[in-house]
Amino acid sequence: MTDAERLLWRYLRDRQLHRWKFRRQHLIEPFIVDFVCLEQKLIIEIDGGQHALNEEADRKRSNNLIRHGYKIVRFWNNEVLKNIDSVLEVILSALSESPSPQPSPPRGEGE
Repeated sequence: MTDAERLLWRYLRDRQLHRWKFRRQHLIEPFIVDFVCLEQKLIIEIDGGQHALNEEADRKRSNNLIRHGYKIVRFWNNEVLKNIDSVLEVILSALSESPSPQPSPPRGEGE
């Protein structure tokens, strides 16, 4: 993970963001996404400079995921590193726009 991904993961892991469950480096065939809340079908991508060079590939990838019902929110590395609070607000806003009224309760061991 990049420094920006590590920082964001500190806020997303263990249901810390309003109890929403996120996974990191998750396979959504044939792609691996940075972070995803499967309940809300929300993908969060953290982009570095290499993405500016691969805009067409990113667009095709995004369109494929969107066709499968996912919403994608993208941030640049420097946005996450310099303004994590605003990034978290955008993520929460995207979660509230999704159809599910609230996250499911945490699971106990063995479930």
